Amino acid sequence: MTPAIRVLERAGVAFTLREYRHDPATPAYGLEAAEALGLPPDSVFKTLLATLDGKRLAVALVPVSRTLDLKALARAAGAKKAAMAEAGVAERATGYVVGGISPLGQKQRLATFIDASAEALDQLHVSAGRRGLEVSLAPDDLVRLSAARLAELAR
Repeated sequence: MTPAIRVLERAGVAFTLREYRHDPATPAYGLEAAEALGLPPDSVFKTLLATLDGKRLAVALVPVSRTLDLKALARAAGAKKAAMAEAGVAERATGYVVGGISPLGQKQRLATFIDASAEALDQLHVSAGRRGLEVSLAPDDLVRLSAARLAELAR
């Protein structure tokens, strides 16, 4: 049981856990999940952490088939600049390991932004809090539970 799963259960939202065997040699965690679970890569979202203006952290979710546009994230967050957070910083802030960072149940409540492409999906898939475990849920539920804002973030 991960903190993300506890958040989902407490909220009483519909979700499905999907487990797969993670290959430690695979560096592209999100694409690995999509392939292993037979899911469209546009529906599997990776959870990334960025530093805004060199000070505060923010969470950005984009499809694994695309990349995060840091300038777009900065605009959405009302910042001048965004840069990817170091792995150790991301792990300490969220309580999860890289490749298993969930947007739910993080140690710190961070500003969260989800690529607007999520709106077109019935279900999206995000990490459930460990490598090899994804959760499928309605985008509206993820937005509500993570207090996220939708924005054009991916390129």
